[in-house]
Amino acid sequence: MMIWWRKMAEFLERYILLKNQSLMIKLAVFSSFLVIFPVISVGVISYNRSAVELENVLRQSSGQVIDQVESHIEYYLQDFEITSLKIINSPEVSSLLKLKSSESKDTLIEPTRNTLKAAEYSRADISNITLILDNDQVIDTLGKRNFYPVIRMKEEYWYSSVPLNGMSMLVTRKIKLENKEQPVISLVRRLYNPQTLLPVGMLIIDINFRRIEEISNKVTISKNGYFFILDANGHYVYHPNYSKLGKRVEFKQLLNLKTEGNSTEILENERKDFVTYTFSQNLGWRFLSAVPYRDLTGGIIQIEKAISFTIFVSLIIAYLIGYGFATSIIRPVRRLQHFMKEVEIGKLDGRVRVDSNDEIGQLSAGFNNTVEKLSHLLEEVYISKLREAEMSLKQKEIELKMLQSQMNPHFLYNSLETIRGMALEQNQENIASMSYALGKLLRYNLNNHSSTVSFREEINFCEMYLQIQKFRFEDRFEYKFDIPQWVMALKVVKFSLQPLVENCFVHGYGPDTRKLKIMISAYRQSESSFVIRIFDSGKGIDDDILEEIKKRINLKKAASDGENIGIVNVHQRIHYLFGAEYGITIQSEQGSGTEILIRLPILDYHVEGETA
Repeated sequence: MMIWWRKMAEFLERYILLKNQSLMIKLAVFSSFLVIFPVISVGVISYNRSAVELENVLRQSSGQVIDQVESHIEYYLQDFEITSLKIINSPEVSSLLKLKSSESKDTLIEPTRNTLKAAEYSRADISNITLILDNDQVIDTLGKRNFYPVIRMKEEYWYSSVPLNGMSMLVTRKIKLENKEQPVISLVRRLYNPQTLLPVGMLIIDINFRRIEEISNKVTISKNGYFFILDANGHYVYHPNYSKLGKRVEFKQLLNLKTEGNSTEILENERKDFVTYTFSQNLGWRFLSAVPYRDLTGGIIQIEKAISFTIFVSLIIAYLIGYGFATSIIRPVRRLQHFMKEVEIGKLDGRVRVDSNDEIGQLSAGFNNTVEKLSHLLEEVYISKLREAEMSLKQKEIELKMLQSQMNPHFLYNSLETIRGMALEQNQENIASMSYALGKLLRYNLNNHSSTVSFREEINFCEMYLQIQKFRFEDRFEYKFDIPQWVMALKVVKFSLQPLVENCFVHGYGPDTRKLKIMISAYRQSESSFVIRIFDSGKGIDDDILEEIKKRINLKKAASDGENIGIVNVHQRIHYLFGAEYGITIQSEQGSGTEILIRLPILDYHVEGETA
């Protein structure tokens, strides 16, 4: 109950009190309502009384016309009832019906056709007479001019409903000639063997619409009205539009009309027709006339115009009187509304003009104070955000430099350790060559201060590192590059390959490792990214160590103990320089080796460098 009252209250506020409408609309509607309501009340009462009187007059006149039409058509169709009985009782047809199904009927077919033709010639309004026997043998007056098969006739809606008591039935159908279709009213009657009283066929007399159309055209109802006939099953027997003949009426409202006397209905169609009808007990048909309801009220148009003119004048007077009163209220409100829209898009430098000290003036002054305070607050927040962003950028720059600086001593330490181990183990003169390669690496590190380099520079640096390791491990490992030429100019993170290749030596060698194979390749992943693949055939990384490396990569956190620092640091630098969607993934399996994939964006190093 409470929900119903709440909905009712919402409806009144929204549609009656115009809760969400502007003040101008409310004043215009309420003032107009006071003027229009009395005028409309008088006009509606006058209009309804006039319509009732006109409706009664039309009902009486239409009923009389339809009764006359019904009588004419009944008398007209009763003649064909007599014609059908004459045909059935003719000697030729009677002899044909008495024959058994096993007896030959060929000798009687032509005499029977002549009898049908004689009956057809006796009346100009008969289009065809057809006699259908149960063995599907057809005798008609059209002969070869009939292009409508009997099997099609048996599929029509009326065929199975022909009375079994020998009474006739009237239906509307079409006969198909060579070049056209002709609508007809067919008188249908079942034929029985007079000796055995068993059904042996069907007699169909097709009556053209010439006479019925003449009678129907005499029905003058109104300019836009029309006359039509429906059979007992609701199919059109007659309609000015011949395409509807034989079809079921499209309005269910017309299927449940009274079966006695005259009556009227308002048909709920597009035109809202006023329908007058009567039912023929003899034919089982309904005779109907339809007139647009608008035509009934043609005499009230002048009243409508007078009412409309009075309402129009009254509205103008009401608007002129109310305009001056409403302007003093609405103008400052609209001014305040306009300024509020400017505040919504961020314009806080303007102020609303205050012309009065009433409620609207006080509201405008309070709004000005609020906007001024909001402007100061936004300025303070903006300065605070700038400082926060500046501190964040500095913090990231410091972290990036710290990550990069960790690479140099780490690599130098490993290189010197390699040289030392080689000197102790081999005591060979090739130490000078290795020192030369190490010097080139150090010069590469000191001379290049950029965070990114071309892939060509980085792969050269990596190859120097592998040559140094060659001095140490000699034939215990081999390496191979499979790099497309288009990759050479792309931008990569400085010192990104060497730590990952070093990982191959750290985790690749084991007790059963005979020869370590290292493969570095590159391929395009999409239109905007490519992948560098580093694969070694070593013993693989232990599961617990591999899980720890993956965990640190996901957390973007380097190891505090210095283990596996290279992989995580390279991933962090790629993430900072190119975005979170780029970085390193690592897979390893015990005894099968390790695969590291570096996903990077496709950026031309020279073009980017020149633009920067």
